[in-house]
Amino acid sequence: MTFMKKLLAASAFIGLAAGSAQAGDAESCKAVRFADVGWTDIQVITGIAANIFDALGYTSEVKTLSVPVTYASLKNKDIDVFLGNWMPSMTADVTPYLEDKSVEQLQPANLEGAGYGIVVPQYVADAGVKSIADLAANKDKFDGKFYGIESGNDGNRIIQTIIDDAKNNLAGFELVESSEAGMLTEAEKAIKDQKWILFLGWTPHPVMGDMAIHYLDGVDAYGFGPAKVFTNVRAGYTTDCPNAGKLVSNLRFTLPMEGAMMAPVLKDGKDPKDVAKEWMKANPDAIGAWLDGVTTMDGGDAKAAVMATLQ
Repeated sequence: MTFMKKLLAASAFIGLAAGSAQAGDAESCKAVRFADVGWTDIQVITGIAANIFDALGYTSEVKTLSVPVTYASLKNKDIDVFLGNWMPSMTADVTPYLEDKSVEQLQPANLEGAGYGIVVPQYVADAGVKSIADLAANKDKFDGKFYGIESGNDGNRIIQTIIDDAKNNLAGFELVESSEAGMLTEAEKAIKDQKWILFLGWTPHPVMGDMAIHYLDGVDAYGFGPAKVFTNVRAGYTTDCPNAGKLVSNLRFTLPMEGAMMAPVLKDGKDPKDVAKEWMKANPDAIGAWLDGVTTMDGGDAKAAVMATLQ
């Protein structure tokens, strides 16, 4: 190869490399629209993602929606990303959208080792209530109530299914829908007074982690039990906005990480996005893996951009 040909080849290579480094995303991808279903764990991890996207030159938009509206919005392309697909409890919610290919479930899970189910205070379990099968004989002690969270939640639906299943002999029990905060208030009051209560429990959760509680057996067939949490995106999002898609595909969280961020939100009433940013400042080493293969929206250095916002 002559000198001139080598020079031209080298120039072409440099041009290709520069082009790939300046990939970024189109202007149509600038607004990144998240669904937040009001659960504290999803609020804080959405806060993480929103902070990163803002630092990269995108504009994060977080909309508080119920689970059914979240999936309808993903299908209608009114929402881009949902970080809270708890499985297997949300199987009935997400399956129709996966089957018609209007929603995509990114792999692998963004959180492993989670748990979801019906809980009682430990003193109730010590008194012999350790399974769904033990509830019918103790209806009056529970005042015939299961305490859940917001209407449309998958956990509430599963509880209602358990109540309606004749083999459980739970006729006369009712589901009390409230909110995460409302349910926890009822649980804390009951535990303080050593009263019997049934409520929806999950891990990670710092408030429930401080409680002496017991997960009831006999619920796995309904969708409760060990859980994983997945990221869902509207169909075509990772193709339409490959840089943003790469970032949401990279997001991975841990139980201790989420628990640490949830505590200030639940116990001190702090804003989830602010708490997430403070956690990022205190744990900068966690950010690198999320930004692997990611640039700013206009193709710049992603890590430098994020770190600059944390100073």
